[in-house]
Amino acid sequence: MRRLPIAPVAVFAVAALAVAAPLAAQTAAPTAPVDRIVDEGTNRSEVMRIAQYLTDVIGARLTNSPGMRKAEAWTQDKFREWGLVNVHKEGFEFGRGWSSQGAIVRMISPRPLLLAAAPLAWTPGTSGPVTAPVVLAPLTDEASLAQYKGKLKGAIVLISEPTAPEDATDPAFKRWTEEEIAGRDKLELQNGGAAAGRPNFAARIAFAAKRDAFLKEEGAVAYATMSSRNNKLLHGQNSQYQVGATPPLPAFEIAAEDYRRLARLSKMGAAPTVEFSAANSFDDSDTKGYNIIADIPGTDAKAGYVMAGAHMDSWAMGDGAADNGAGVSMVMEAARIIRASGIKTKRTIRFALWAGEEQGLIGSMNYVETHVASRPVDKSATGIARYMGWSKGFPITPLADHAKLAAYFNIDNGSGKLRGINTQGNLAVVPIFREWLAPFASLDADHVITARTGSTDHVFFDAVGIPAFQFIQDPLDYGSTVHHTNVDTFDHLRADDMREGAIILAAMLVDAANSDKPLPRVPMATEPKPFDGAYPYQAQ
Repeated sequence: MRRLPIAPVAVFAVAALAVAAPLAAQTAAPTAPVDRIVDEGTNRSEVMRIAQYLTDVIGARLTNSPGMRKAEAWTQDKFREWGLVNVHKEGFEFGRGWSSQGAIVRMISPRPLLLAAAPLAWTPGTSGPVTAPVVLAPLTDEASLAQYKGKLKGAIVLISEPTAPEDATDPAFKRWTEEEIAGRDKLELQNGGAAAGRPNFAARIAFAAKRDAFLKEEGAVAYATMSSRNNKLLHGQNSQYQVGATPPLPAFEIAAEDYRRLARLSKMGAAPTVEFSAANSFDDSDTKGYNIIADIPGTDAKAGYVMAGAHMDSWAMGDGAADNGAGVSMVMEAARIIRASGIKTKRTIRFALWAGEEQGLIGSMNYVETHVASRPVDKSATGIARYMGWSKGFPITPLADHAKLAAYFNIDNGSGKLRGINTQGNLAVVPIFREWLAPFASLDADHVITARTGSTDHVFFDAVGIPAFQFIQDPLDYGSTVHHTNVDTFDHLRADDMREGAIILAAMLVDAANSDKPLPRVPMATEPKPFDGAYPYQAQ
């Protein structure tokens, strides 16, 4: 915009007013909290330094692994360095620690070829290189076990049926359009009926144990699965982390392209042979996982607290950058910004870095069960099986922090730009969040939509009636490439997006901690009446 010159008379008048005004009137007004947050988060940002240490220096942070233990100590030290209080770790029973110092799988016949492969987490290693023929034996159910009885001795067994490659029709890197965000703004009515069609995780876990025992009894020397993605992406995911549930054989995930090649050679009778080794180790010195907690105290001890969190654990491949070093870095940076800005809030602001998220939100579930609310659940269920059944337990019994916890905000969708927030179907918070996000309209971060989103650490807070929210983020290459893979490294983080994200989170936390009233809550869930969609309704 072109500036107009100021006339000499106007300058004189302004100067005269300045001379005539009392000294107190010339004192600058206090800087608004949002501007102090923007200044600190823009000009003295630490978010990428935090992210680099977590990823380049510490690296992968599988729950209870050596990397996770280092991250637990380092993040506590940083919180204390910045002046936060009540910095501590809260433990919950998890299982074995595990790490891998490297693995090699190479085909030696019909021709030599190094294969892209990763050891499956929580599987044993080898005591040096092992050479074995490849046998394709998809083991998907009990009938398949009988089919391959007596055929697997001395083999490395390919236990999954290779799938054909599919065309990549979606862009590998993406930012949401305005239309796409608007299209998600739909109130989703809850259906109280049984969760038909959900996979039976307990049955899958039980079969995996039977399959592993079968392979051991048949004399197989190792097994391998096929990566679910193309382009040599690897994950190494496995959920057999409980003490006493360790698979008896070394196990690998082989890149889709290499796995298909081995399967084709096996089917055509070319009898591929591979050599493999894995330097894996277990640590049973402490079977507890730990959440990291830190507070910025409020001025009113009776006002309760608001909370922000992100999960610090990752899978063993890659460096856990987008999932979820990015979220951890933004949460930690928001804490640093608020503390460094000297902003005082009525409510305490609590920061949580969760463990065990990748195994079924175990860390945040434990926090809720310990502090916020309890539900009758199957105590024998673990991991994903317990996660799937937890929200079906009624009644909900509020605990000490249920009335104290005013809001929970979560970040766990990579390093993409924060575009707004999902309200989890909480209609009453929509105008409030629109007001709080209005200062960030120029960053295109002011979208407030009623959609529910799941599969991360706000879920159990929301399930017991706490206002709990996940931000809307640009996906970037999160879903297409980096999520849970060996290329989840610092290079895939976007610095400007993360600086903005930390600023927005800090501002939202300050608004929530200083609001006259806590955020409105949806009604406490009660056991729903089953509804099957039938019409007319059947008589009871």
